[in-house]
Amino acid sequence: MRRVAAIICAVLLAGATFSAASGVTTKLPDDKAWLMRMMSCEGEGVSMELYLPQSVIFSNRAAPDASGMQPGQVVIGYYTLDLTDANKGKSLEPVRVTLSADRKTVTVDQYTRGLPPTRIPVKGGTVDFDQRFGTGAKCGPFQAQDPDYGNKR
Repeated sequence: MRRVAAIICAVLLAGATFSAASGVTTKLPDDKAWLMRMMSCEGEGVSMELYLPQSVIFSNRAAPDASGMQPGQVVIGYYTLDLTDANKGKSLEPVRVTLSADRKTVTVDQYTRGLPPTRIPVKGGTVDFDQRFGTGAKCGPFQAQDPDYGNKR
């Protein structure tokens, strides 16, 4: 009996170690980073928001029109799903965010839940995040909070 208990403990410990190691490799923003809301979406009884690290949003590069997120760049950000109206609370999950090469769409990959990536027009539009809660969500423009947003187009 003790031998079985020892084997079970070893398996659980190995699983926890593997789980912790896979979380580290996603390179989440550290505790010194602060995040900024870059997109807000509203659905029926639900709201979603997308946050990115300020180091990406306000990064200055050589060309003045090249600050902020770059085409093709993949960034780890956070996605909120607010189900407070349904008495389910508000969740916060890491997501991979990619700006398309033509700067016309933003792809949000909810990789932790295995959902298909969601493509959102940069100027805003109606999208489906997940088939349970996030369908028909109306999203505002991406990077609308960026003070230089209008000068980048």
